[in-house]
Amino acid sequence: MNPVNLVFRFVLELAALGGFGTCAWTLTQGAWRIPVSLLTTLLIITAWGSFNVPGDPSRSGKALVVVPGAMRLLLELLILFGGAAAFYLSGYPKSSIAVAALIAVHYGFSVQRILWLLRN
Repeated sequence: MNPVNLVFRFVLELAALGGFGTCAWTLTQGAWRIPVSLLTTLLIITAWGSFNVPGDPSRSGKALVVVPGAMRLLLELLILFGGAAAFYLSGYPKSSIAVAALIAVHYGFSVQRILWLLRN
């Protein structure tokens, strides 16, 4: 996978985490805001890092929890587009649309990896 696209995906991962954290903060009141926001973000980080396809050329190739490629692709789509949707729920519709469009661009440049995931 192109190193520039890997950096681009990393930025999108951070944006998704920001979206989920912002949404958790917005939808929670009082003293629960900080722990709920942190736990939501940690849950997403854990899912992203744990469920992998062995030998994925865009990752370390190591898998804590081995999953089929289609499941990994679904997880990625849910987290990335979920982060974009979270921005919308937080009251940032323009950010939501921008992040979703950038995710689509990323996957447009990732066709080979998508096909690899679907074969493995």
